[in-house]
Amino acid sequence: MVTRIALTGLASVASLVSLLGPTIPLEWGPGPLTVDSLPRVTYVAHRGGAREVPENSLSGLMAAYGRRTAHVLDFDTRMLSDGTLVVMHDPLLNRTTYLGGEVHKLNVREWQGVRVRPKASLPGSWRSERPPTVAQVLDLLGGRVVLMLEAKDPRSVAPLAALLRSRGLTRSVVVNSNDPALARRAHRLGLLTCLWRSAQQLRTDRPERWRSFVDVLDVDYKARDADLVRAVNSGVRRVWAHTVVTSAQRDRVLGLGCDGVITDTPGRLARAPRRAPRRGPQRGARP
Repeated sequence: MVTRIALTGLASVASLVSLLGPTIPLEWGPGPLTVDSLPRVTYVAHRGGAREVPENSLSGLMAAYGRRTAHVLDFDTRMLSDGTLVVMHDPLLNRTTYLGGEVHKLNVREWQGVRVRPKASLPGSWRSERPPTVAQVLDLLGGRVVLMLEAKDPRSVAPLAALLRSRGLTRSVVVNSNDPALARRAHRLGLLTCLWRSAQQLRTDRPERWRSFVDVLDVDYKARDADLVRAVNSGVRRVWAHTVVTSAQRDRVLGLGCDGVITDTPGRLARAPRRAPRRGPQRGARP
């Protein structure tokens, strides 16, 4: 059941398309961007940069793209009752929209009535808008920037694979999950995979077991130094730390060997110079 709470004006998606100009960083070269084009230290805008833009919104993702403060745009996905994949983090609508109720009970027609509720604490001025479908985000941004999406619904992996294959984006989009079994399934479907782990999970994890099917290991920056270093030395090609919001947090995880940060504040970190550690472990060094 969907409970109507309030409604405000709808931001025009058409007005956002103008942001899709030639803003790809020149050093990445021409053509569709893939993970292989990412720089040595990668910045990921978590939910588009949730402390700077309305999270998981089309205007937020496109603003993050236009600002060029992150190399990867992250968003969350859920599945509606009719199989439509949409961009939403929570299982309920209540926190981030003007409606209430369970996301998975809606169909695509009912989804058209959902409107994002921007946080009052966000900088700038943001209007209410319809949250996008995954297909809309892929069609607007796929290949222009590397995307990372978290598959909140395990049933969605096969439909996601179909969407990505049909658009030629299997090397441009990373599918994220907390479940190693889901990551293995996505890998078998030919997708790039990311596995996120909490600080508590990292205490007992053996991440070297996942290196054959995980392309990115997404680690909690709050984890102990030894656990982060073990992840760095696991053999997984990329290790990114979440969810970083300050330059001190960034500098610590990069100093421990991580090669990327997932952040709610990509603009702030882009402006903050990195402090190199006095000494730090290298990949391949023993923890």
